Amino acid sequence: MTLTSSQAQASLDDIEQIVRRVKQSALYRNASILLILWGAIVTVGYVGCEVVPRYAATVWLICQAVGLLATIVLSARFARDGEDGIDVRIVGAVLLFFGFGLLWSQVFGQFSPRGLNAFWATLFMFGYALAGIWFGRAFIILGLTVTALTVVGYLWVGTWFNLYMAVVDGGGLMLCGLWMRRA
Repeated sequence: MTLTSSQAQASLDDIEQIVRRVKQSALYRNASILLILWGAIVTVGYVGCEVVPRYAATVWLICQAVGLLATIVLSARFARDGEDGIDVRIVGAVLLFFGFGLLWSQVFGQFSPRGLNAFWATLFMFGYALAGIWFGRAFIILGLTVTALTVVGYLWVGTWFNLYMAVVDGGGLMLCGLWMRRA
């Protein structure tokens, strides 16, 4: 059986499309684990701020340290399993986001604790929306939805803002992670 050049090209195109889908599926699977992890950590952070507001900075520092360590360990596991680990450029981008956030929240910004929590949530959701340009619309939808709900909560929720954000931000990350497991 011989293939014409157009049939061969069509077969190659089909193979390329399958490879692209498999890579996106692996990316979504790995991202889902990280989203669920970070969703749980963010939820603990907001609840911790509500329970012990005096130690909010310490609560967030511990949460971020645990999250970064867990992300590094999971990325090493992904790479060991033959899957694409976290690209060094992505780690650099996350560090730049943290640096930018620290610069604005600690040096230039005059944020209240409530404003600080809204700032960090929207900063990282902006990052997720940007990542969606390359990695798929689930990231864009997550970023825009959580940002919109953060603004709504900031303006109208009142004293329950931290608990609201635990559900919206932490829950949104976990929900997106669970949804990505199906994709």
